[in-house]
Amino acid sequence: MAAGFPGARWDEGLSAKDRFEVWRDTLGRTRECEATSAHADSFEAELRYSELGPVAMFWTSFRSARFVRNERLVRRSDRQELYHLTLLTSGGQALTRGRDQRDKSGPGELSLMDNTTPYDVRVFGTGPEDARAAGVAIDIPQALLPVPGRLVGDLLGRRLPANEGSGALLAEFLLGLDRQAHTLGPAEAARLGTVVIDLVAAWAARELDALPALPQETQWRALMESVRGFIRHNLHDPDLTPATIAAAHHISLSHLHHLFTRHSGGETLAASIRRQRLQRAHRDLADPALRGVAIHLVAAACGLPRASEFSRAFKAAYGISPREHRSQALLHA
Repeated sequence: MAAGFPGARWDEGLSAKDRFEVWRDTLGRTRECEATSAHADSFEAELRYSELGPVAMFWTSFRSARFVRNERLVRRSDRQELYHLTLLTSGGQALTRGRDQRDKSGPGELSLMDNTTPYDVRVFGTGPEDARAAGVAIDIPQALLPVPGRLVGDLLGRRLPANEGSGALLAEFLLGLDRQAHTLGPAEAARLGTVVIDLVAAWAARELDALPALPQETQWRALMESVRGFIRHNLHDPDLTPATIAAAHHISLSHLHHLFTRHSGGETLAASIRRQRLQRAHRDLADPALRGVAIHLVAAACGLPRASEFSRAFKAAYGISPREHRSQALLHA
């Protein structure tokens, strides 16, 4: 299963001390290190763990902890070589890698490590005394990342922004994937694990100015995720068209159409935009918080400003009119 703790709280029935040990052991499935916390005897944390094919992903929130992977652990380890990527959403991190590489990171920043070099990482909440650190992390087999290790080495242990470009795309994808991981079956989880690897590869290559080093197929798959993210952010805009998407990604319209259809199971780009707009309108019309908003305004906010065209397309897609859908949904709300 994709979710590590389905159907119940991960710490159900555990004492505070046992909670820390279970939390530490879960992270240790891929991050083999010595974890300690000043709050171990009264430990509280949130934790979600997922397996996406060969990629491990977890989200966790906790007050503070220290993670040390010393030379002894590195030497004796028989585990596969991994890259550890962490995105902080709150709190801070102080990292020492090797003997003298040091850096700090905060919310909205990425850090990349490996398990073949000693490290000492302190993660802590900031602000009030009970503030927590939180973030999402992924672990990827080094052999599966299609970026030469000699290049990736220049990123290890550095604080890297995730607020623009491929870093922002990667961060958004990871946060969304974490929210939906519990709904995924094994096959879909494995497919999305491949997407994660592609996005990490594209992000790393851009940071290193080494995009030509990526296999062409990896570049294309990462480009398609960028296109999908662009569409999600601009569905509300009635001027969102294949032409504007192609221009935003600096590729020809014909190339965009070819790649999108190839990587979307045969669905065309225009059909995908129309389907997503109708899906958003279908969702919003069923939202009790929007019951006072006129149907044509709900449609316009989804990028469908022509009321008659929207009504026809909605009925063709769902078999009932927008008004009927709203009435039925709110009746059972």
